[in-house]
Amino acid sequence: MSLTRRSTLGLMAGAVFAPSIVRAQSFPSKVITLVVPYPAGGPTDAIARFVAQDLSVAFGHNVVVDNRAGASGAVGTRAVAHAAPDGYTIVFGNNQTHGNNMFLLKEPGYDAVKDFAPLAGVGAFEHAFVVRNDLPAKNIQELIALAKADPGKLNYGSTGVGSGSHLAMELFMQRTGIKMTHVPFRGAAPLVQEIIAGRIDIANSTLPSVLEQINAGTLRALALASPERNPRAKDIPTLREQGVNNADADSWAAFFAPVKTPDDVLEKLSKAVIASLNKPETREAILKLGFTLKVRDPAAFKPYHAQEIATWKQIITEAGVKPE
Repeated sequence: MSLTRRSTLGLMAGAVFAPSIVRAQSFPSKVITLVVPYPAGGPTDAIARFVAQDLSVAFGHNVVVDNRAGASGAVGTRAVAHAAPDGYTIVFGNNQTHGNNMFLLKEPGYDAVKDFAPLAGVGAFEHAFVVRNDLPAKNIQELIALAKADPGKLNYGSTGVGSGSHLAMELFMQRTGIKMTHVPFRGAAPLVQEIIAGRIDIANSTLPSVLEQINAGTLRALALASPERNPRAKDIPTLREQGVNNADADSWAAFFAPVKTPDDVLEKLSKAVIASLNKPETREAILKLGFTLKVRDPAAFKPYHAQEIATWKQIITEAGVKPE
């Protein structure tokens, strides 16, 4: 009787764990969709495609990138939040889609924390302070002095109200006590052209969006809003090196899946994404974009994510930016 009871309990335990074992072994059995909530062609899209290619090889099934742009990334992100939580639809998000939209959009259609499970933090696009070539300021302290001499006279461009480049500059102004006039644009390309033309004084743009122009000498870089210098732009000092602290504003990026995706599937996806990001060829391709890699597993990313949300919520509130 005792032997029979033990056998029965063993069979019952096997029945409990069998579905997850089978699921983990069989996943994936079809195409995986990786949603990029921005247009094709940008650095975010490029990183997603590098990883998608590696995942396709690792899984033996295609991982297809689906660009679903709109509403500051909310359209594509919302679609993934409401997708079947089976691991076959994931998203490459960032500080806007999985952070700032919670406070900048009246109805984003999802909760950036409650509706998603992180697969891996990737790193960040650093923000670079760039100015028109004929602006008198040659470093950050000279820029601060110029702004304080005539508050509001200098103008700064951004890629839109509530964008990373807008909020990064709001953070800088709060930390330094200066005031400049905001001029929003629809994207980085027109903003950069207006700085080159001399109609915009300064911007705090992601490094990949201005690195080519910096190297070409069509605009000048004063600082990186990041803790360390970028190896692709070694001559650009950080804000901290120039006496401005607590104004770093990296635009991070991470991979997410719907929150109710089974743990075993999440683990398999996470390990595959992290393996891709640690692959030398993939790392080199991403670094060439001016992106700084700092790979975090889900356990390490969650507290980082929470801190980033808290920081930018405060900045948005203090800047008086209203949700739209």
